Amino acid sequence: MLRCGLLGRTLGHSYSPAIHALLGDYRYDLIELEPEALEAFVKTGPWDGLNVTIPYKKAVAPFCDELSPLAAALGSVNTLVKRDGKIYGDNTDAYGFEAMVHHLGVDCRGKKALVLGSGGASVTAQAVLSNLGAAVTVISRSGPDNYENLHRHSDAAILVNATPVGMYPKAGQSPVNLDRLPQLEAVLDIVYNPTRTRLMLDAQARGIPCESGLLMLVAQAVRASEIFTGQAIPEETLSRVVAAVARDMENIALIGMPGAGKTTVGRILAQKLGREFVDCDEVLVQRAGMPIPDYFAQFGEDAFRQLETALLRELGQKSRLVLATGGGCVTRPENRDLLRQNGTVVWVKRPLEALPIAGRPVSQALGVEEIYRRRQPLYEQFSDFAVDNTTPEAAAEAILQQLSVTP
Repeated sequence: MLRCGLLGRTLGHSYSPAIHALLGDYRYDLIELEPEALEAFVKTGPWDGLNVTIPYKKAVAPFCDELSPLAAALGSVNTLVKRDGKIYGDNTDAYGFEAMVHHLGVDCRGKKALVLGSGGASVTAQAVLSNLGAAVTVISRSGPDNYENLHRHSDAAILVNATPVGMYPKAGQSPVNLDRLPQLEAVLDIVYNPTRTRLMLDAQARGIPCESGLLMLVAQAVRASEIFTGQAIPEETLSRVVAAVARDMENIALIGMPGAGKTTVGRILAQKLGREFVDCDEVLVQRAGMPIPDYFAQFGEDAFRQLETALLRELGQKSRLVLATGGGCVTRPENRDLLRQNGTVVWVKRPLEALPIAGRPVSQALGVEEIYRRRQPLYEQFSDFAVDNTTPEAAAEAILQQLSVTP
């Protein structure tokens, strides 16, 4: 069996092994090395194919006996393979980025493209966009074209974020205000965690077509796998693997009326999927140090909602959770994007007459019918789809079917 892997210094949690497991029958390990061990491992280590990530993409180039024209032109290598005793270096990041562009249907010819950042990812994006006919301008913090004079490029049609701004664990940030670029036709963000960065959410809110870096990550892995094995991978595999990885990464966030059964449904889902379950109200009780009705009585609903939003901001950045939210989280508009940035939002519905009100201060104060009248349009706006909680098992099964997930 071929021995492959991802080479870097600090890899943390990488999705590369899971992606390559869907692409080919070879071993794929995470290989963390300090700089002083890099040359010896690349030249004599027990490997057949390697992907290379930060900070070694340029460092491994001198160790190669041969470079692809693209890798030589970029001065960056992210794929290594041994051929006839020699080390061949290639760059599949460019292939991945070009796949993003084509998937979004962007016609680059004659268009002004802004690339944010000046690092290795930026260089790759610049090369691809220029090759596709775009007029590329690099925006950096201190260059002649920078964030302070962005107004000079208000005619830009394409925007690429090639910086880590918006990446977990600092999600929720955007490198630019899209109002400053009124003629944008496409936004591409190389960040893939969270799956919907602040930049992407802002683009979606304005109706601008956008693409996540997840497609680039999978597409470059597809090309690397072909280099490792020498075998072509069917074109439809890319979209299938992107969808599978996205489903695995994203949280499942349950919203709905107080007493709709979100906690019970969530526990069943988490058990079926082998995921961590978080009941937001239970966490809030722990953090508040008192029951929710007592917190309402002592500090008021607004203070509770602020506490709730802070928790959703924290949880929404994580991956592979099943979340049962409080019934009133939809009353704060900012919570929508906090849940959607890395998750699918499901509205759990239950007949109003079946909803309990004991221990629920808002339900007791306003009545179930009035609460539903106010929140029903908000549940619709927040959710990707809805399921009826006829029984918790049936609701959980309906969610799995909608997500095309097999436990």
